[in-house]
Amino acid sequence: MDLIDKILRLKKERNAVILAHNYQIPEVQDIADFVGDSLGLSIQAAKTDADVIVFCGVHFMAETAKILSPRKTVLLPEKAAGCPMADMINADQLRALKQEHPGAKVLCYVNTSAAVKAECDLCCTSANAVRMVREGLKDADEIIFIPDKYLADYVSAQTGRSFIVWPGFCPTHARILPENILQEKELHPEAVVIAHPECPPELRKLADCVTSTEGMCRYVKETKAKEIIVATERGILHRLRKENPDKVFYPASKFALCMNMKLIQLEKILWALEDMAYEIIVPEEIADQARASIQRMLDFSE
Repeated sequence: MDLIDKILRLKKERNAVILAHNYQIPEVQDIADFVGDSLGLSIQAAKTDADVIVFCGVHFMAETAKILSPRKTVLLPEKAAGCPMADMINADQLRALKQEHPGAKVLCYVNTSAAVKAECDLCCTSANAVRMVREGLKDADEIIFIPDKYLADYVSAQTGRSFIVWPGFCPTHARILPENILQEKELHPEAVVIAHPECPPELRKLADCVTSTEGMCRYVKETKAKEIIVATERGILHRLRKENPDKVFYPASKFALCMNMKLIQLEKILWALEDMAYEIIVPEEIADQARASIQRMLDFSE
């Protein structure tokens, strides 16, 4: 409690807001002002009067918060907290791909660096990717979809559009195997299965619902099912159990852990507020271009 009291006192002194992604460890989620998906948290933080944003997530998420709140100080409590999928493509690689397909529009998943977003026409989340293709890029003859090949496959199946795909993926979701689902279904035959669209297609076919993390939270509240098998990073189980104490949740795989997400602990939040570290800086030109791709997405989402 002494540690929590110190964090809360410093948070007030710094006029800070603490954001925690759905995949963070339970005690980090519990101390946060807002818990959710990366873009939703950044939008929420931009609406507050906080001077400081402490983003408990990974690097691209903190960058997105800085892009949407350029006048606020954004801190990432663990400098090494990166995203393997986001690191699978950089701006130079995307520019080379664009040169190969000069007429194509570029749709980038929010799980990308600011420099990559700056090279894109439109951003998307796992929740709105289908809508961005159907509405935001309905007139595009060719679409480059980066970096997640599995999300691209899911959106292609939903829209009937084919994409120029980058071979990126989320290692955490790729570790969840179809046999894991089948084993859990055998153990819990009454349970429904929810899966993230970052999962491979052979696994998604076994799900009753394929949706984003926020979509999962909504689905779980609305479903009459009392048992749910969850095919995404296991950190979300804490929130699901907290919000739905009358339901039982089973992780699809014990290996569905993003260790980068687990790098942030309460001590590091305290140190971040004490030392104002690690501050996220996005060069103005890159931030402006990246903000444009995000804003185009938000315009379609209104």
